[in-house]
Amino acid sequence: MAESALLHAYGYLTPQEARFLDAAVERLIPTDELGPGARDAGVTVYIDRQLFSAWGTHGRNYRSGPWLEGTPEQGFQSRLTPQEIYRVGIREINDHCQAADGKPFDQLPSEKQDAILKALEKDAIALPSLSSKLFFDLLWRNTEEGYFADPMYGGNRGKAGWKLLGFPGMPSGAYREHIDKPGLYRAEPVSILDVERGLVQLDAQGFARHVMIKQQGEK
Repeated sequence: MAESALLHAYGYLTPQEARFLDAAVERLIPTDELGPGARDAGVTVYIDRQLFSAWGTHGRNYRSGPWLEGTPEQGFQSRLTPQEIYRVGIREINDHCQAADGKPFDQLPSEKQDAILKALEKDAIALPSLSSKLFFDLLWRNTEEGYFADPMYGGNRGKAGWKLLGFPGMPSGAYREHIDKPGLYRAEPVSILDVERGLVQLDAQGFARHVMIKQQGEK
């Protein structure tokens, strides 16, 4: 069982839905020699927290139609809420997998999972209730968000996404001391969650005190 399922109680997702998402997001951002993938970075937890919030029900959105095909510039146009897209989409994709291979998505080999995700992206799987591309696009967007957002939102566990990019997180007053120095600004990333938990020191101006990462050969 994935670490996310062991450490967190889900507010919206069922166990089967969480298993689906753990498998899917890990294929979208897989674990490799550069660091942990989306599953171990807690992206499923991030998605669950978003679905459990007002965003999941479009609680702040106008929802009375008409439901016409919109342009990319017009943003989200579906009559379905994110909660409904995930619940219905996961169920119907698992039904598709059961009919084709006798197993739900999370029990399929990684090569088969990759093929299904690519087909969803191309709208090549006909789901009964919604566009498979609509589901994939939302899943991919939320996977990116969860992998790179501040850990206070449930994902980016261990600041895996920030470490991958070399992003230092919260700003530091030390920036001005390094602005004229050659090379990149390399520091251990600091999140809002670190500050809330008192895990980092702040300077007199309220900026985080970054711990610089020394490169090989530096003193």
